[in-house]
Amino acid sequence: MISAEYDKLKRGAARLSVLSNTILVIAKLVVGIMSGSVSILSEAVHSGIDLVAAGIAWYSVRVSGKPADDDHRFGHGKIENVAGTIEAVLIFAAALFIISEGIHKLRAGVVEVESLGLGAAVMAVSAIVNYLVSRHLLNVAVRTDSVALEADALHLRTDVYTSVGVLCGLIAIKLTGITLLDPLIAIAVAFMIIKAAWDLTKTAFFHILDVKLPDDEEAQIHDVMTLYTGRFIEYHKLRTRKSGHVRHIDMHLVVPKQMTVEAGHTLCHQITADIEGCLPYSHILMHIEPCPGGCEKCAVECPKVEVAVY
Repeated sequence: MISAEYDKLKRGAARLSVLSNTILVIAKLVVGIMSGSVSILSEAVHSGIDLVAAGIAWYSVRVSGKPADDDHRFGHGKIENVAGTIEAVLIFAAALFIISEGIHKLRAGVVEVESLGLGAAVMAVSAIVNYLVSRHLLNVAVRTDSVALEADALHLRTDVYTSVGVLCGLIAIKLTGITLLDPLIAIAVAFMIIKAAWDLTKTAFFHILDVKLPDDEEAQIHDVMTLYTGRFIEYHKLRTRKSGHVRHIDMHLVVPKQMTVEAGHTLCHQITADIEGCLPYSHILMHIEPCPGGCEKCAVECPKVEVAVY
């Protein structure tokens, strides 16, 4: 399981995200109401969703660090996948709301946007703060293999791009006086948010369905097994999945029928240690099967295999 140090690191990163998003939501709401800019208000909505997502991420990393218990024999890791999926749904909802507001503004007519300078300043500060926080969250997510923190970081990174887009739009309105740009930019921002939500869905939701590990990770498992080719007959029924930061790997290992239980246990322990060295936080289960014996391959190779084990 994840160490206490990593658990503390994850919780600290999640708390930082909650704090930064709270401040930015308040700032954007105040400036958006003062200026009447739908694009700034859409950013406030987006940041509000990010704040909810940050709260969900903070809760999920607290729970995911708990050890397995009687009700959760495989641990609590999948709560991070659930949290990431909820965050993706919230982003989709925010994007639809922003598109609806933008279309309403286009139909009803766009009022004059005021306090452009203040709005631009808030967008610039928002972009810088979210970039720094998202970079920290991503670093922690990579280090601890946290799905929830990765989802939260992607939220904030999207906020960076949309804040820059709104900032450019406010500058364009200032230079051209075309207020129609405001709802158009808001709608464009919404489509960027939808793209981010889909990426999050692929990252978080599909692991709830127990999809296999990525091809490159399974390739590392096969590479480790290749190192031990001369010490077993073959392996099959490799199954992999991921629950939060924990990888679950199981397979059937066919060994010579005359191999002792102790030798088979030693071999499995060595293979498991090498796989864990490549793929941290892995729970590995190996089912040993004796070969049927009697074949030409067994008669020639099995004595060599058993000698190699000791």
